[in-house]
Parts: sequence; C-alpha cells; structure tokens
Amino acid sequence: MQVFTHGSFATMGAESGGYGLIEDGALVVEAGRIIWIGKRVDLPADYSGAEQIDLEGRLVTPGLVDCHTHLVYGGDRAREFEMCLEGASYEEIARAGGGIVSSVKNTRDASEEELLASALPRVDTLLREGVTTLEIKSGYGLDIESEMKMLRVARRIGELRRVEVVTTWLAAHALPPEYKDDRAGYISDVVIAGLSRAHAEGLVDAVDGFCEGIAFSVAEMRLVFDHAKSLSLPVKLHAEQLSDLHGAVMAAEYGALSADHLEWLGQDGVDAMAKSGTVAVLLPGAFYTLRETVYPPVQALRDAGVPIALATDANPGTSPLTSLLLTMNMGATIFRLTPVECLTAVTRHAAKALGFADRGILAVGARADLAIYDIKHPAELTYRIGFNPLHARVLGGEFV
Repeated sequence: MQVFTHGSFATMGAESGGYGLIEDGALVVEAGRIIWIGKRVDLPADYSGAEQIDLEGRLVTPGLVDCHTHLVYGGDRAREFEMCLEGASYEEIARAGGGIVSSVKNTRDASEEELLASALPRVDTLLREGVTTLEIKSGYGLDIESEMKMLRVARRIGELRRVEVVTTWLAAHALPPEYKDDRAGYISDVVIAGLSRAHAEGLVDAVDGFCEGIAFSVAEMRLVFDHAKSLSLPVKLHAEQLSDLHGAVMAAEYGALSADHLEWLGQDGVDAMAKSGTVAVLLPGAFYTLRETVYPPVQALRDAGVPIALATDANPGTSPLTSLLLTMNMGATIFRLTPVECLTAVTRHAAKALGFADRGILAVGARADLAIYDIKHPAELTYRIGFNPLHARVLGGEFV
C-alpha cells in the first residue's frame, strides 16, 4: 500500500464539471488500484502505517491516454510535406501515388526489429510527457503478413516499455497497388481474411477503417464492421476528414467506440454519435499539417453532449506529431477547446474512446495510472508550448 500526500489532484471525473481539483490532497493505492482519494486532512488513520510518498505540492493528473496513433511504420514522408507546402492537397498527393501507399513499400521491406527500433523513440517521447495508455494501429502493410507484422511490433512495444498498448486492425486504410482493379478482392482477401488470422493470434483489440473518397466507402466498411462484430471486436472509424460520406452515422449504428477526424461532420453524424455514445476524436495535428480550413463542429458536439477526445494521430505523413501536450495546446488554439476540455480529452474521454472506464480519472476503483507534474494548475498543461513539466509517471501504482 502507498499513500501519495501533499499533492494537487485533478480527478477529471464526469461529476466534477471541471478538473475536479483536490488541493493539498492524498491518494491511496493498493494492488495497482486507487482505494481512497480526498483532502489530506481527511485521510483515515487506517492508512497511517503505509508507505508515504510526499508529492511536495505537485500536480497529479490521470495518466494521459493517446487514443489514435500510427506509430509503427517504415521510412518517412518528408518530401510530401514539401509538396503540401508547395500547394498540393492531400488528395492530389494520394492520387499521385503518395500518401498512405507511399509508406507501404518501406513498411513491407522492414523487418520487425527495424520497425521496432524506429518506433521506440517515438513512443518514448510520448511516455516522457505522461502517457500511460497508447493505441497503435496497423495500416501501412496492406497485405496480411505485413499488417500482422506491424501488430506484433505494437505488442512488443507494450512488453518493452511500461505502457499499456491497445492494438487496432486498420488494413482498410488504403488500396495497395496490386489490388487497384479489385477493391472487393482486397476487402475479402486481405482486410477480412487477415483480421480473422490476426484475431486468432491475439494481435487485435479493435478494428478501424478510413472511410473517404480516396479510401473506402460506407458500404465497404460495413462488410469489415460486420466481420469485426462476428469476432466480438469493437470498431472505430476515420470519418468525415475530407468530405461528408456519413461514415460517422454508420459507425454509430455499429456502436463504434469513436469516430475520428470529423472536420466535415454534419448534424446527422453529431446526433447519431450522441445517441450511440460514440466519442469524437479530434486530430489537430493532421488539420495543422494539411492546412485544412473546414473545422470540426465543436459547438454542435458540445451541444449534443458528444464526448470529445484529442489524440496525436502520430503518423509519417499527415501528422508527424509525437507530443500529446502540444496536441492539447493545438486543440485549444486551433479548435477553441477550453483547457478543461483539452485535459478531459486526453484523459477520461480518450480512455472511453478505447473502451476503458477504469482509467483517465482519479477515483476509487480506477487503475493507479498517474502523471505527476512540476506545475501548480492543470491549465498549464494546455497553455505552454514546447515545455514538458513531467516529474514522474506511475503505472498501476508503480513509478516508471
């Protein structure tokens, strides 16, 4: 048993309506779970004999959750960044053979060890900011063996680093060149057949897809989601990033954990997500990198009570971003979220976007995943740019 004392705890519970800040508080951990939290003066005498950890006035938040990343891939796409700055749109780059498909060759050619070696520095950067739960998608292999290779690397990251890694099957990310004239064959032979194999090997926690004019249609994604549901796997969807195909409406019909991007989301999508409890995951890194001009309907999402999460979308092309703290600042400055909304977006709502109810909050029964910062007020986490105040990370009650 451990007692963390003399800290300010941002509990981030839904009932708080804000940070739920407990100043000069204490938190008790046993067997990796929080068993008591409150004002230090109210700490029960029963815990007086436990190990005491003096936080010296530091701020404690739930461990951060990055709920949408593509951290495992081969190569880079720096040249495409130049093309974007020269005026080419994401769609133009993709149709010219760039975009997602340009990462496929390097990912296919790389060994598991090479993919692991390139991914770990990106992961470490996130962990050093306070991330304790991390999602990693496949999607740059676009054949069964390469997609499974990516997920094996993601699993290894969770073994080599003190972080919980959630894996997502994203073979429906783009159409590879060898299937350019056989969309149905790719969905059947690679996306669906590969999902069955990856699931049988225990490599998959959820299923995703890119529903867009340059990727896959709503009808095609229904086939994938039907198969995911037959395997009892939760689903999520890249939706309404470049146009409104009503993918979010379809995802909500399937009870999707999240719909992500959402710049072109219409009111029908907002209403459907509100009804299903689907989380809106906003990705300001991609919006910024692509210099988009259509903003996600933040006020409509607020008005409907749709939970809003933020994530890095860390990937080689459209969001080469490996800072969740900077993502919070971008969520505020670009999307006009409040600092409270930004911290909620990378704690409680990000956890919900991955299907977790036992993290992203500081409450009795929750996992003792903590981020301890050398700051006084939680607004500083959103306010600062290029500044990392992390003092320590605690995973399941253990300092890491």
